[in-house]
Amino acid sequence: MSGKDVGAPDALWLFDGVCNLCSGSVRAVLAIDRKGLIRFTPIQSDYGRRLALIHGIDPDQPTSFLFLDRGRALEKSAAILALLRRLDWPWSWLAVIGVLPRSWLDGAYDWLAANRYRLMGKRSTCMIPTPEQRARFILEPPLL
Repeated sequence: MSGKDVGAPDALWLFDGVCNLCSGSVRAVLAIDRKGLIRFTPIQSDYGRRLALIHGIDPDQPTSFLFLDRGRALEKSAAILALLRRLDWPWSWLAVIGVLPRSWLDGAYDWLAANRYRLMGKRSTCMIPTPEQRARFILEPPLL
C-alpha cells in the first residue's frame, strides 16, 4: 500500500506481537534506534487491529507488517526499506538491498512471513515492553 493517509501516525510499526521473529525484530530496533524515532503497536491491540483492518491486513492472520511512513502505509519490502532508512548509520545502509528487484524482495518476504511461526516459533501472548520501552508502544490512537 502506498496511499496518503491524512492524520496517520508517522514512523509507527504495526507488528505481530505473538511472532518470535517479529518481536525479536522489534527488540533489535528498540536497541538500535537510540533516538526513539520508531514506535510500535502490536496487531493484537485494539489500535493495531483497527490499523490493520483500515489498511487491508487481516489482524487474525497477518501476512505482512505495516510501517506508517510520512503519511504512507507500507507493507512487505517497502515497509522494511522505509524503516531501515529511518535508522542511524550504520544500520541505515542496509536499505541498499532496495536495488534488488521488488519482486525478489517481496518474494523473500512472503516466504519468510508464511514460515515465520514454523521457523522461529510463536508466543501465547504478546511481548511486554520494559518500563523504559513502554513510551514507544502506542496502544491507542493519538488525539487529534
